[in-house]
Amino acid sequence: MSKVCQVTKKKTNHKGRSYAVRGIAKKKKGIGLNITGKTKRKFLPNLFKKRLWFQEEDRFITLKISTSGLRIIDKKGLLAVVTQMRKEGHKI
Repeated sequence: MSKVCQVTKKKTNHKGRSYAVRGIAKKKKGIGLNITGKTKRKFLPNLFKKRLWFQEEDRFITLKISTSGLRIIDKKGLLAVVTQMRKEGHKI
């Protein structure tokens, strides 16, 4: 499965860099810190698998959701979220 929230559609963000810094700081009588390498990095969403009881169908549903998706389920209710997801064409 990909790293996408099933409720909020959050996914990885590829806009970021990780810097390699070398050198001795000027206050330690060095020449200063210099960036010697840049690599691309990803910002991953806070995803986890959650098993929720679906009262209307008397069964458990396993969703891959983020923490903000879980807050949406708490606010709207599981039935409203599941019907919206089914309207969009997701199989649950």
